[in-house]
Amino acid sequence: MFDFDATLPLMAVQFLLLAAMLNVVFYKPLTKALDERDEYIRNNELGAKERLAKAEKLAREYEQQLGDTRRQSQALITTAQSEAQKIAAQKIGEAQQEAVGKREQAAKEIEQQKQEALQSLEQQVDALSRQILEKILGPQLVNK
Repeated sequence: MFDFDATLPLMAVQFLLLAAMLNVVFYKPLTKALDERDEYIRNNELGAKERLAKAEKLAREYEQQLGDTRRQSQALITTAQSEAQKIAAQKIGEAQQEAVGKREQAAKEIEQQKQEALQSLEQQVDALSRQILEKILGPQLVNK
């Protein structure tokens, strides 16, 4: 069946040479390219993880700063509202005092006008009384 002549060792040598040649020409560059690609992917993945961690850290810092800013603005708004309420209360008090003062002044003026009117009426009553007496009793008897 098989002849073990010189062709078997020659075929074995040819197979070994072909395997060595394929290794040098095809397998080593292919393995090198695959290793380089794997290294590139690993490096990009590590870089992406680092950038993601950095971005998450920055996001937490910004959220914290945003929270601080919100608290500060809320405190500022509360302070401004309380100051506005104080100013409004003060202005209302001043307006009420001014209204009371004007009312008192108006009451004094009304009382003064009332007194003047009463005095004028008394004078008119005296004059009318005198005229009535002069007409009834005559002018000579009234003057005495």
